[in-house]
Amino acid sequence: MRLIRTSANLFVRLSSRQPSTTTNIPRPPPGAVFKSHIDIMEAQQVPKTCKVILADTIAKKLLSEARETLAKIQGPDASKPTLAAFLATDDPGALQYAEWSKRTCEENGFNFDLRKVDKEDLEEGIIAANNDDQVDGILVYYPIWVGNHSQDKYIKETVALSKDVEGLCHTHLFNMYHNVRFLDAPANLKKSILPCTPLAIVKTLEHLQIYNPILAYGNRLFGKTITVINRSEVNGRPLAALLANDGATVYSVDVTGVQVFTRGEGIRQLRHQVHNKEGWELKDVLPLSDVVIGGVPTEKFKVPTELLRDGAVCINFSSFKNFDGPAVKEKASIYVPSTGKVTIAVLLRNLVRLIANRPRPEGSAPEDPKDAKARSEAFIEG
Repeated sequence: MRLIRTSANLFVRLSSRQPSTTTNIPRPPPGAVFKSHIDIMEAQQVPKTCKVILADTIAKKLLSEARETLAKIQGPDASKPTLAAFLATDDPGALQYAEWSKRTCEENGFNFDLRKVDKEDLEEGIIAANNDDQVDGILVYYPIWVGNHSQDKYIKETVALSKDVEGLCHTHLFNMYHNVRFLDAPANLKKSILPCTPLAIVKTLEHLQIYNPILAYGNRLFGKTITVINRSEVNGRPLAALLANDGATVYSVDVTGVQVFTRGEGIRQLRHQVHNKEGWELKDVLPLSDVVIGGVPTEKFKVPTELLRDGAVCINFSSFKNFDGPAVKEKASIYVPSTGKVTIAVLLRNLVRLIANRPRPEGSAPEDPKDAKARSEAFIEG
């Protein structure tokens, strides 16, 4: 018999003959190793840090929205909208884009009328489509005269404002650069048309929740720094302007250098301003950027992955891969390898907007208030 002291300073009698409570517990074999909680946690697979988002995912949502909006503004008995597309070039990329557009149109209840014409007959063909009530929108595949931008610009101005599905005529471009969002101020019922590829990038950023819905419409990129690698008049420069007008600080990069597009401190200016960043290069802006958008039309160019900030969002809208796919997935938080399908979805979205903007024929019966409301609210925020 022996005495033991408890934590309460009481003595308890314990018989030396009392059987041990541990005699039946099996002992581990010699050399056995038990994993601690830390060992188990370390053995678990670390979740992938980069989410790859495919264009098809974004496009499906936009196409559904376009179909639903069209049904609201047209009614059940209306004919299918017709998009007349003019192809006056032998560029294989343009032909492929036309084929994709045709398939997407037909799958979603739109007529796609591809018109292959000679360059010299293009203007006449567009004028005829402008005056054809059966044509709801006009699309032209550029470039037509390679190296002659003024001739292409003239063709863009030939397309009627009411049928300019690409938003490339002067009125739409002026509105975009000056951050004027409606064609009919102060009523503000008819939204201006935005160029398809830049708008596709905007819609991609909205899908990725880079736009902050808590902020006021028009300011939802405030606090974001974005680099756009391309400053072409068709895609890069309009995109930089759109993003800056929505509140972002945008570094626009091309072979001539870096420009910054911004609405100034506290985004107090109504529209963006452009300033040259003398001596700056791509290497200076990549580490600053929350979002990096590549649109360089050459296979040789690659964004230097090592210069990207950890967790950057990377989007490629070039027909070539501007990012090293495997490498960028180790650095970026989100990677969108292409946006072509989103661009085509936006094309149909713009077509629906043209229909919503279209004035009612003279002498027609008064419009049902419900239909009028649907037309005025078509894609009200972008």
